[in-house]
Amino acid sequence: MSKVKVSRFDVSEHLDSEEIIAEYLNAALTEGDPDLLMRAIADVAKARGIAQVAADAGLGRESLYKTLAPGSKPKLETVFKLLHALGVKLMAAPENAHA
Repeated sequence: MSKVKVSRFDVSEHLDSEEIIAEYLNAALTEGDPDLLMRAIADVAKARGIAQVAADAGLGRESLYKTLAPGSKPKLETVFKLLHALGVKLMAAPENAHA
């Protein structure tokens, strides 16, 4: 009997366009879970290159890893810096708007 090999799915390998990244982050925002949003931002940062994102956000690489660690509670200012470095922005919409 042969063994089946299963590889771990890494979403960052599929975040390869601005549109996909925006949709991915919007899906995380829609859930209303800050930890989920930070995990999504971490995935996008990994896709873009942690060192480059850290430099673009004005953070050290280690500081970025700490910011993106599960359970971290980064300042909103830091989240905005990260989103800017990732080339995305937050937009408000009525909560009950139909997409």
